[in-house]
Amino acid sequence: MEVPINFDDIRPLNNDEVEDAIESLIANPDFERAFRYIKPDVDWKEFSETMRSFKTKEDFKAKLAYEAVMMVANKTTFSLTISGRSRLPEDKQPCTFISNHRDIVLDASFLNVMLYDVGYGMTQVAIGNNLLIRPWIETLVRLNNSFIVKRNVPVRQMLEVSNLLSAYIRHTITETKESIWIAQREGRAKDSDDRTQGSILKMLNMSGDKDILSNLMELNIFPVAISYEFDPCDFLKAKEFQQKRDDPDFVKSQRDDLLSMETGILNNKGRVHFTLTSPINDQLAKLDPNMEKNELIAAIASIIDKQIYKHYRFYPCNYVAYDMLTGTHRFSEHYGLKDKKQFEDYLQGQLDKIVLPNKDEAFLRTKILEMYTNPLKNFLLAENE
Repeated sequence: MEVPINFDDIRPLNNDEVEDAIESLIANPDFERAFRYIKPDVDWKEFSETMRSFKTKEDFKAKLAYEAVMMVANKTTFSLTISGRSRLPEDKQPCTFISNHRDIVLDASFLNVMLYDVGYGMTQVAIGNNLLIRPWIETLVRLNNSFIVKRNVPVRQMLEVSNLLSAYIRHTITETKESIWIAQREGRAKDSDDRTQGSILKMLNMSGDKDILSNLMELNIFPVAISYEFDPCDFLKAKEFQQKRDDPDFVKSQRDDLLSMETGILNNKGRVHFTLTSPINDQLAKLDPNMEKNELIAAIASIIDKQIYKHYRFYPCNYVAYDMLTGTHRFSEHYGLKDKKQFEDYLQGQLDKIVLPNKDEAFLRTKILEMYTNPLKNFLLAENE
């Protein structure tokens, strides 16, 4: 089903636009350079003919996009796994997958290839326009069935932009019957202290014509917990923490965003695991619809957060980081001396990559340790409630 014209600014491409989009991509030298990052020995003429053979977004996603993501996974992860498949709706009922956010590009990409493998189908993906640094990137993501989230808009346009986005998401779930993926917050939680932003839930509610709970239940929210053993961008995130500490007005440049995208895609992530938790409609139905709006939004956010916290997967580095940060041996049974030495060497290697004129290594070390510790802390809090 084609999307109504009023969504043209943000929607993915329609299938009648695929041919022109592919021609523009294969003629673009920047796209060629980017693809050669992943596959240096590609025969461009042969690749171009393969691209031209794709007549629909579904063709493109199931073949080229799938292959590209799996190439990245094979090169940069020890393993890529998913659990909770039995919790997916048997009738492929569309869901709004909401997850914590670790990698700019790969969170949704990895989820999609694994959903495809288990026969559920790929989702549409929300992507911020701040990442569409080049026109060809926008063409590529819209060809890959992504829709655009407009960020950094003037305050007077915020309501209009949010309303349009909300309407598009509801249309996609209820009318075109496609699932979507959206992060639980705008941008990544740099310290891995994952919390659902109330503004995301308020945006999702805007397009409904019932009460908040009914409006959100219609979207069939399904939290997903993402666990990366190693975050290739941890040193970049730590560097940004110091830059913001030293200069409260510091703002990342487009070049910084591009570096984060490249670093996240191309470098080692160790083991990567996704857990499909459960749709939360049963829990939403138990909330009091007469609660004050902000209190109700906070309660819904808490339900999503706890689902994510309880379903993280932990690795020796998380336990080592916790003990290093707290100066305890609380989790020493979860790692050996070799694990500890490996993580200490990894940590120092990441710190050594940070170049700053007034580098505060103690601060930077603490920030990276927090990134690996916070998911474990949140898990412990959720388990004890």
